[in-house]
Amino acid sequence: MNHHSTLISNVQKLRQSGKTYNEINTILKTNIAKSTLSNWCRNLTLPKEYKSKIIKINQQNLIKARKIALKVNHLKRTQYIKSIDTKNLTISQIIKKNDVGMIALAMLCLGEASKSKTKHRSFSLGSSDYRIITIFLKLIKRFPNFDPTKIRCTVQCRSDQNIKELEKYWKNISQVPSNLFYKTRTDTRTIGKPTKNIEYKGVLVIDYYDKNIQLVLESLANLVYNQLQNEGP
Repeated sequence: MNHHSTLISNVQKLRQSGKTYNEINTILKTNIAKSTLSNWCRNLTLPKEYKSKIIKINQQNLIKARKIALKVNHLKRTQYIKSIDTKNLTISQIIKKNDVGMIALAMLCLGEASKSKTKHRSFSLGSSDYRIITIFLKLIKRFPNFDPTKIRCTVQCRSDQNIKELEKYWKNISQVPSNLFYKTRTDTRTIGKPTKNIEYKGVLVIDYYDKNIQLVLESLANLVYNQLQNEGP
């Protein structure tokens, strides 16, 4: 028997034992086209378990393909977001200008802060988002007559949360001295209801005891609205 015939015979034996064409090439250390292997094995009877084996292999390949697709999509998204950041970098830098900062703060307070029509002596803003807290404090400190001693902070949290850890977290975020923090307030409605979101750090409420800044920001927000309204549809 010549080498070619021996090769065909070996292929057929492996095929009859239930090996796939890929497995046959790996075992024989060959790189024979699947069409050729199929032709050599066209009249062979395969084991009963071969069908279930192929189903399992296809499932495994599908899982691998999905994992690869997720990695590729994640990489594409990461690159896309990076390109957006690159374009927005120059725009973001104008926040350093006081006028732009004033408008940004007015827009933030329009949606997040208390209104001057309330009877409270303070101007307040509360959020669970550390970025909103940071932006608010950074921008409000730009006011010429800003007085840091007029700030008061209150941590609000759920009943099962660690108060000391939350206070430490918000003091670090806000950089407001401990003596300007009121006693932490726990929501009694959450007693017996475990916090599902482990990332939730409660809410920090900032009160600033000077209504003048509030009035200035509300005026600016209204004037910005008027400017846009005058542009027409």
